[in-house]
Amino acid sequence: MTELPNLRPSPIAGLWYSGDREVLSKQVDDYLASAQIPQLNGEVVALIAPHAGLKFSGRTAAHAFRAVMGKSYDLVAVVAPFHAFHPATMITSAHQAYSNPIGPVWIDQEAVSEVDRQLRQNIYQGLTPIANDGEHSLEIELPFLQRALADPFKLLPIMLRGRSSQVIKALGQSLKDVFSKRRGLLVASTDLSHFYPQPVADTLDNEMLNQIQAFSPEGVLNAERTGTGFACGSAAVAAVMWAARELGANAVELVHHSTSGDESGDYNSVVGYGAAIILKRP
Repeated sequence: MTELPNLRPSPIAGLWYSGDREVLSKQVDDYLASAQIPQLNGEVVALIAPHAGLKFSGRTAAHAFRAVMGKSYDLVAVVAPFHAFHPATMITSAHQAYSNPIGPVWIDQEAVSEVDRQLRQNIYQGLTPIANDGEHSLEIELPFLQRALADPFKLLPIMLRGRSSQVIKALGQSLKDVFSKRRGLLVASTDLSHFYPQPVADTLDNEMLNQIQAFSPEGVLNAERTGTGFACGSAAVAAVMWAARELGANAVELVHHSTSGDESGDYNSVVGYGAAIILKRP
């Protein structure tokens, strides 16, 4: 008997986005088609995108993924926060693939093992694989990648609990080493401020986005630490920034900012969303 592949079941299909393949594909395609971004004048190394439910942050997320429409990559790393409690600092999937209504996204086990091995050599801790996780922040990016990219890709999934600079820098270095040998794309998944009135959210979001635009992973972590800006995925953003910098990236283009209030009409308590593109320019 042929053994069935070990697929991670989606805990958010039908809730955070449509559980119907055709409906979901059309929704993502419509967001991508309506996103307007400037001329980038450089090679896309990494993206920063939000991870709320599609109806809330999909419009902003599409502005990031618009930058890679029609492109092909062998490997895509999605680095995201892990919102639930877990004793491990860095987490990956124990499955062979992520399933969603559009189809499975297969995990590059060799890349996962390579990152894990380098982390254990450098900081004596690696990636902890877990099964059947309920984390949305990584999965929500996958339909955009599936619809935007021209060809199938392998996934390197990493979810972070810790925010230690040592750990984040080590992860960035490991990602750089893996991606220097592959045709790849880095994606950092993060939302911005959570549950403030719109004017307060705008102030906090602007500070975090200023640090992102300045291409400062140190500034991103410091804004989170001091409370001058917020991003639930600040560690993911910083790790991807450090990796992208080592891969030759030298510019960040902010392409969209919105809040949940822009979609719901309720500005009393909003969540902020930002999209950015990290580039290697001559």
